[in-house]
Amino acid sequence: EPPQWLKKPKGGVYSVGTNLVLLCEAIGNPEPSIHWKLNGMPIDGRTFRGRISTREISLTNLQLQDSAVFQCEATNKHGTILASANVNVLNIAPLILTPDEENYATVVGYSAFLHCDIFASPAADVRWTKDDSIEPLSTFRYELNKNGTLEIRNTKKEDSGSYACWASNSVGKRAITANLDIRDATKLVVTPKSPRVLKSHSVLLKCQAEYDSHLKHSFKLSWRKDGDELPVNSTEGGRIILDRDTLFISSVLLEDQGVYTCVASTALDAAEAEAQLIVLDVPDPPEDLQLSENQNRSVRLSWKAGASHNSPVNESIIEFEENYWEPGRWQELSRVPGNDTTALLSLAPYVNYQFRVVSVNAVGRSQPSKPSLRYATPPAAPDKNPENIRVEASEPNEMVMKWEPLKPLEMNGPGLEYKVSWRQRGVETDWNEELVKKHSLSVRNVPTFVPYEIKVQAVNNLGSGPEPNVTIGYSGEDVPDAAPSGVSVEVVNSTLVKVFWFGIQRDRVRGHLRGYKVSWWKTRSMLDGKRHHPEKHFLTFVGDRSSGMIPGLEPFSEFRLTVLAFNSRGDGPESSPVVFETPEGVPEQPRFLRILNFDKDSVTLSWGLPKKANGHLTGYILQYQIINETHEVGAVSDVSVANRSVLSWRLAGLSPSTKYKFYIKACTAKGCGKAATEEGLTLAQGSKGSGRISDAVKPTPKFQPSEALEPGTEYTIRLVTKNWVDNNSIFEDVIETRGRAYAGIYEGISTQGWFIGLMCAIALLTLLLLTICFVRRNKGGKYSVKEKEDLHPDPEAQSIKDEIFGEYSDSDEKPLKGSLQSLNGDIKATGSADSLVDYGEGEHGMFNEDGSFIGAYSGSKEKGSVESTGSSTATFPLHA
Repeated sequence: EPPQWLKKPKGGVYSVGTNLVLLCEAIGNPEPSIHWKLNGMPIDGRTFRGRISTREISLTNLQLQDSAVFQCEATNKHGTILASANVNVLNIAPLILTPDEENYATVVGYSAFLHCDIFASPAADVRWTKDDSIEPLSTFRYELNKNGTLEIRNTKKEDSGSYACWASNSVGKRAITANLDIRDATKLVVTPKSPRVLKSHSVLLKCQAEYDSHLKHSFKLSWRKDGDELPVNSTEGGRIILDRDTLFISSVLLEDQGVYTCVASTALDAAEAEAQLIVLDVPDPPEDLQLSENQNRSVRLSWKAGASHNSPVNESIIEFEENYWEPGRWQELSRVPGNDTTALLSLAPYVNYQFRVVSVNAVGRSQPSKPSLRYATPPAAPDKNPENIRVEASEPNEMVMKWEPLKPLEMNGPGLEYKVSWRQRGVETDWNEELVKKHSLSVRNVPTFVPYEIKVQAVNNLGSGPEPNVTIGYSGEDVPDAAPSGVSVEVVNSTLVKVFWFGIQRDRVRGHLRGYKVSWWKTRSMLDGKRHHPEKHFLTFVGDRSSGMIPGLEPFSEFRLTVLAFNSRGDGPESSPVVFETPEGVPEQPRFLRILNFDKDSVTLSWGLPKKANGHLTGYILQYQIINETHEVGAVSDVSVANRSVLSWRLAGLSPSTKYKFYIKACTAKGCGKAATEEGLTLAQGSKGSGRISDAVKPTPKFQPSEALEPGTEYTIRLVTKNWVDNNSIFEDVIETRGRAYAGIYEGISTQGWFIGLMCAIALLTLLLLTICFVRRNKGGKYSVKEKEDLHPDPEAQSIKDEIFGEYSDSDEKPLKGSLQSLNGDIKATGSADSLVDYGEGEHGMFNEDGSFIGAYSGSKEKGSVESTGSSTATFPLHA
């Protein structure tokens, strides 16, 4: 065997003064001999200053001249092998191989490694400093590796900065700088953390990432399911969709359950966050149904539960189907709580059962299990009798007994019938019995409304049911045959009375008393004495009552009232009518309140009658108070209008330029009713009044003087219908009265005696001339002009007149008391085609035949104040 190396000598770089040991071992057969050489020449042990042996060479206190190539040669007869070791003894200052100003970065919490590779002989002493400090780093978070690398564990933000690596030996020293940046660590949160989703529903997982802005270019995000990476594009036909930080799964399947991991990575770190998706579903159907412990009326059912799908089974429902009465229809028989998988079932006789089980968890019901084998129970006598036994009758001398029939599962055997027994209560007599198959029995020719004892028992081919209970029922009802007596009325107030009566005797009710009905109707008004067509009203008082309250009556009226009893069959006879009267009440609100005229210190008000007086009117209460824009109100002043026929009033002594609120209430002896209200503003000092003056006009006159107007003032004159609440004009025009300058010519002499005498003389002469004209007219007939007018009437004027006034039949209308009287003469204009200018300076203003105003008042009379212009009839106002 030729030589083989066990150990080869290893060279290296050595510092001056250090020691050297080279080893050399080889094996072979025969054992090889080992020889050392120095720079290719055999070593002479006598001149070699170190120690030499077969297996090693050693030198102490190396010097520069000790640098050489040492060779070990192993030889036997089969071969020779040679190994060399280069020994360099150096004495140089440190050389730092790592570049200066190297930049390093890591994230918070990670370790940072700052490199400082050094070549030096002798070996250099290495230390690190930070920023401007000269102290070496020595805390437990800093570790200096043998190769000069500085490791900073569990880095923090404050570890950022500039670091210096210092290397020195006996020959010299060197230093480099390294810069370290600490970035924010990447953080991930997946929401929801542990979603529980129903099968076939959807789930959305959101991966919320936080990372250092310096790392955004290297940031990557991916998803894994149970460790396997999910592709970025949608999978399974779009059912699973990944969009960077979201994972959407629609129509979740059971196999979608698992751990979903969001993985984020940057150039410096990586992070993961997990979400455990749990898919919920109804349980799988139970399996392997088995019947045991068979008895006539019981059997034990056992089964194996299916998978619960992450929601424990909290209940099992046992259903049955029988194939005789309702084949194919499954009905619930029993429920078993919790995880039990066996139940002892109570069964009914004469039924051919089949069973199945449904498991229930929080999600819902499972599909039913496969049916069990059929199990038939033997027949037996009935266990129960019919329920809800009652008596119904549509005729007085009839009794129809009815009950709820037994259900099919309650029959217990074939041949089911009902044994009906009845007898009159309180009469010692035998039971009447009849066997029927249906669930009703009608008995005729029985006394009206008499109590009976009734029993119904179930019977089949195997026997009878238990002894039935006795039920009390009544034969058919009839309407009551008596009326309440002792009817009386107690008047509570003008709209409310209390009625009392004595109820009818129990045997006269002839049925179950349901209550009493009180009927009443108005016969006449106490105010005008008019009779009214009877309009009946009624109130029902349920139960055995003897009194009741009747509200909503009209005050000051006469009524009639009756009382009757009623039962389920109908109404009995009415009692004799009782007459009563309601006292006076307070009136209703007046129909309106309007302001006719406003002056600087006075106002004229008009109002309407109340809709219902509810008694004899005694007058009105007129109230007023100051109000302002902030709705603050002053003290209320009262004016009593004692004359009930007065419908207008002039209030004086008001403040100029002040807003007032007015109230009017109608009153009877009982009191005053609700007020009608109106608001208005008085005129300022020096302003001319603007208001309304109303005169009543009969339908036939064509002229109507209107006085009490202001000189030199424009007025709007309207003619409206009697029902002026509608405010619909049939005529409207604007006129201006003469000013005071025209009338002032006569003011200086109007009070002189000679002027008064002259005026009287002129009046006498005028009267004499009129008398002569009247006589001559009667002698000579009509004037030619008059004949011409009669032969050729103005058709336009006539049509306008007909259109405006129409035909009136209310010929008895009278003017208001205290108002200006209408003219009853047949005064006509001299020509229908004359212009307004022809009459503008005349002494009397007038209307022409078509109803238009063609004159202006020339009088200088000041507008008079009217203290009371009201009347019980309405007016035709002239609206200013």
